[in-house]
Amino acid sequence: MDAPAPPPDVRTRILDAAERIVQARGVNGLTLESAAREAGVSKGGLLYHFASKEALIGGMLDRLAAFMAESFDGCVARQPEGRGRVARAMIAWAFGEEETSPGSEPLDRTAAVCLAAFHHDPALLDPMRAVTSRIKAQLLADGTPAGAALAILTSTDGLFMAHVFGLYHHTEAERAALRATLEALLEAAP
Repeated sequence: MDAPAPPPDVRTRILDAAERIVQARGVNGLTLESAAREAGVSKGGLLYHFASKEALIGGMLDRLAAFMAESFDGCVARQPEGRGRVARAMIAWAFGEEETSPGSEPLDRTAAVCLAAFHHDPALLDPMRAVTSRIKAQLLADGTPAGAALAILTSTDGLFMAHVFGLYHHTEAERAALRATLEALLEAAP
């Protein structure tokens, strides 16, 4: 029988609580008091870890950027080696084969926190910008021609944005057609 997992540390409880608040009520609903109450810690306990609302949002973004980088690297590692490995990983992610695919809880949480940070102070998004810049650089160095690589990047980003903002929804047939087109583009690339 497995031993129960240890309870999360205070910092993790605070970050989890802040993410839940942002998802439910947006950045305006996030205060140090509400995060402390939701995490079950005193305001002083929260201030020990995060001296301001900006530091709390920054902590959420740092954690989410590390999660996204780790998840993406894992997705790439699961793809066959060779040209197009990063592009195949992006397609797998965008079409629901990974835990961070559109519609998944981790990605929805990431989207909510990024939107909150952008609303509060766009500079707070720098950790996420660094991860996405690294992913783009990996994609462009993957051996796939730049035009095809950028078409895959832009398409998968578009799927994410459509999901985040509820702009439109593809039918299963439309998703299958889009995926087939991206895969064909990747395979046909010289």
